[in-house]
Order: sequence, then structure tokens, then C-alpha cells
Amino acid sequence: MEYLNEYKKWCTSDVFDEETKKELINIKDNPEEIEDRFYKELEFGTAGLRGVIGAGTNRMNIYTVGKATQGLANYIIEKNGQNRGVAISYDSRKMSPEFSKETALILNANGIKTYIFDSLRPVPELSFAVRQLNCIAGVMITASHNPPKYNGYKVYWEDGAQIVPPVDKDIINEVNKIEDYGAIKKITEEEAKEKGLYNVIGKEIDEKYMDTLEKLVLNPDIIKKQKDMKIVYTPLHGTGNIPVKTILKKLGFENVYIVKEQELPDGNFPTVDYPNPEDPKAFKLALELAKKEDADIVLATDPDADRLGVYAKDSKTGEYMPFTGNMSGLLIAEYELSQKKERNEIPANGVLIKTIVSSNLADSIAKYYNIELKEVLTGFKYIGEQIKNFEKTGDHTYLFGFEESYGCLIGTHARDKDGIAAVMALCEAAAYYKEHGLTLWDQMINIYEKYGYFKEDLLSITMEGADGARKIKEIMENLRKSIPEKIGEYKVKEFRDYKTNKIIDLETKQETVTGLPESNVLYYDLEDGAWVCVRPSGTEPKIKFYIGVKGTSINDSIEKANKLKEDLKKFANL
Repeated sequence: MEYLNEYKKWCTSDVFDEETKKELINIKDNPEEIEDRFYKELEFGTAGLRGVIGAGTNRMNIYTVGKATQGLANYIIEKNGQNRGVAISYDSRKMSPEFSKETALILNANGIKTYIFDSLRPVPELSFAVRQLNCIAGVMITASHNPPKYNGYKVYWEDGAQIVPPVDKDIINEVNKIEDYGAIKKITEEEAKEKGLYNVIGKEIDEKYMDTLEKLVLNPDIIKKQKDMKIVYTPLHGTGNIPVKTILKKLGFENVYIVKEQELPDGNFPTVDYPNPEDPKAFKLALELAKKEDADIVLATDPDADRLGVYAKDSKTGEYMPFTGNMSGLLIAEYELSQKKERNEIPANGVLIKTIVSSNLADSIAKYYNIELKEVLTGFKYIGEQIKNFEKTGDHTYLFGFEESYGCLIGTHARDKDGIAAVMALCEAAAYYKEHGLTLWDQMINIYEKYGYFKEDLLSITMEGADGARKIKEIMENLRKSIPEKIGEYKVKEFRDYKTNKIIDLETKQETVTGLPESNVLYYDLEDGAWVCVRPSGTEPKIKFYIGVKGTSINDSIEKANKLKEDLKKFANL
């Protein structure tokens, strides 16, 4: 078997260090573990790498990171971008500092200048730095909200957004050309510094980033009036702690309570199973502190601080209520747009952008404010790509973008989700609504009353290893082959296959094109404003089923969503 030959090579070749060999020799009697580590190369996908940390071709280690970096270097040289350089940041995960330094030195060995942060920084600041320093590219070492055993490698291009076609495909081709780990170029840190290639950055970029965020505030006077508003925040052992405290202090908020047990960076994430603000369990300590201090809002960012989770009080019950990513994103959108409308600052060519799996509430908000709603594939990089296109053509003005997975962006300073800016905007909105006698939850109910009770949910099935990958592929192929007339109680009106670029109207049988890049995604537009979308995760061994419904009340929409989820399990034979 080929993977066994690769395993033996890693155990014996001089290319690999003794620690790596020792780790692999220790699993010599575990054939399943050997297969999982070597049955494939850790795929450099359209966003980079993400995988379990460890030795092997299907793991995150200095060799797989090195291969990705050498491929990136070859592409940068082909584009003559050596002197513009690459910005590099990392989060609090295990091996993040080591992987970031390895990335910098391999780029340096290829004659490419690097700007590496002096310590961990969030994703949005890396995106900001790429454009601020006029770099050709950026690299962020992070596995975002994945469990502790993971790390990853995200590549950004000169516009500050994650790589998109055709750049992603071209870089992937360069990475795949590298078959010999011994071909990865090396240089010492001392030599790289002597040549002016290895540059450390920090405070100056921090200050510019904070100043840029502060300029996005719409109602600074309201914040001054509500400076005593109580905010509980947890960085979940990640990168958000310092930037969040800095921006909230800069704006004048005086009662910010940090969850002490989760304040400091720690790649073991000892207080949570899963450092994800989408997971209610991640809020346990924050909610305990909120109840103790009688906080107005409770906030959490993930390890690389691009996602934000939110709880706020229901003034009727006094209970802290959770917001989904759709809810918090669109609450910010409604606040930003309503305030700009009051000032007559909404341009005629304004655009709100969402991904195809995000709430249809966005469509109603865009219609109300008479702006265009643009839909893109899943992944914030496609929102970043639209901002770049708008700047080039001048045809549209970006007003707000969000995705259901707890990420949004106000402003165009970054081209990825910005959890720090989202914290700032949520706190400003909370202050504004408190001034008007409302909690954020009260305002969310007002939004539903205004536009309709939209409800979304996610059914996520984990299928690990080689068998899991085969099963996910099989499910997608089976669904693709047979278009149903109904899913549960809902008639299917339209079917979209983003892999084949087809939209099929099930009533007229007419076929049109999606108009979006190829992607392994299936979408079912159902009657009564409901929908289902299916896609394999691009970052985890999961298949995801997204759903959306519209009800007559909160309870009605919850009941409809739960029923559709159960029906979906039967439909997909899960």
C-alpha cells in the first residue's frame, strides 16, 4: 500500500527530524492510525490548510506547512511580489508560533520579505496589515474555532481577503508540484534579519487598526451617556482579549468585565471542550459572571477573533437569550442602516452582502432600505472579493456583509470577518437601544415584528477519517442524482446545484445558471419561504445541512424549524 511506503519514508529519511520519527515509530503497531495519517496529503484547499497537529502527510506539522509555504513562495516569485512581502500572524493554538516562524523563514529563504507580528493577533488585524503594508499576501496560522487538536494555515492576497479563484487554484497547483519535502528552502533567522527579509511588526499596526475602527462609530455621544453599561466579554483563551479591551476603553465604556478563567491565551482551551462562540457551553463562565454583575450584554470571540457570539437580556423575563450568527449580524445591519438612513447617508448604489446559507431576513432588510442584496458562496472571502470588485468598478458601495457562522464586517478596513469591530458595533448598538429603553433582545423582537419571524438552524454530521470522507461523498452524489418533489411537508420549488452551475425550476422544468463559481453545494428552495442547503465543510470532517423557515411568531418558527430538521434526517437517510 502506497501510504505505508510514505510512512516508512518519514520514519527513515534524513529530511525529517528525530522527534517526528520517534512519534511515528510509536504508532508502528496501529495500522488504522498510520492509514489516517498517511492515506492522503493534507489538502491545500481554497483557503489553505487545516488539520490535526501531528506527524504525517495528513497532519499539520512543519513539513506540511513548509510545503504549502514553498508553493506560495513559488507563486509570489512568479508574480514578482518578493519585495512587497508577506504579513504573518498567528493565534493561541498549539504550534502557532512555530508554524508562523517556519512560514516566515521559508519565504525569506526564497528572497521574499516578511512582516511577522511580535505576538499573537486576530485575523482582522492580519487582513488590515496586508493592505496597510502593501503586501502581496498574508498568512494567518489558525484553526479558527476547531477543537484544540487542530491548527491551520490561511492565505490572504493583496486585497486583504482570503484567496479566491483564479489565485487559489494557481497557488494550489504550485503546492501540488512539490513532491519532495527536501526541496523546501531553508535559512536561519539571523541570516534573514541580516538581509532585511525578516521584519517584526506590532504596536504601530495595532494603533492604526484601532484608530480605523474608532472612525466607524456612528453615535459616540450615546456611548458617553451609557458609559456605565455593563459588558461581559470572554476571548475564550484566544487573540481577542487585548484588542477588545483596548477599543472598548477607547470608546469610553467603563464597566467591561473579562472572564478571568478564559482571559489568557492557551492552546489547550482548558475551560471549554470546543472554543466556539456558536456553542452555548462556551458561554457557561461568561453567563455566570453576567448574572453576578447584572450585565447588559455577554460577548465571546473565537480564538482568532473573527467570530462573535452574543447573549442579551430579555427585559420581560430577565433571562439572557442567545443570538445566532444570523441574528447578531442582522441586528448590527439594521442598526447601521437605520442610523445612516436618519443621516441620509445610504447611497443609491448601496449593497448588503450575504452568503447562500444565511438568513432571508437579510433580503427583507435590504428591500426596506432600498439597497441591493447580493448573494455569494459560503465563505467570507467571497464577500471580500465583492468589496474589491466594487472598489475597482465604482458601481456599488459596500454597506455591510455577514454570514450565518457568526461573522460580519462593518467598514472596508479588513476583508474578512472582524470580531473586534463586531464587538464594538454591538456595544454601540446596545448603548443606543438602552438609551431608548430597550435591550438588544427587545430590539431583535422588534426586527422580527417589522420583517417577519425568520428562523434558521444547522444539522451538522461529523464523519472522520477515510471512511467518513467516502460517506460524505456518497451522500452528496446520491442527493445530486435524485431531486425530490418534497422535503418533509414542503414542496420543492427550485433546485440549485452549484457544482454543475444549474438552477432547475421544478414546476416549469426550465434550467438557468447559478452565476456563481463552482462549489459542491446543493440548495432546495421550498414553499412558504423555507429552504434547505447541503454542503461538505471545507474545514472540518463534516457534512452540513442548513435550513430556514418563516413563522408567525418565535414559537411557530422554532416549531417549523425543528420539524424540518427531523424530516431532513429521514430525507437524507441520516
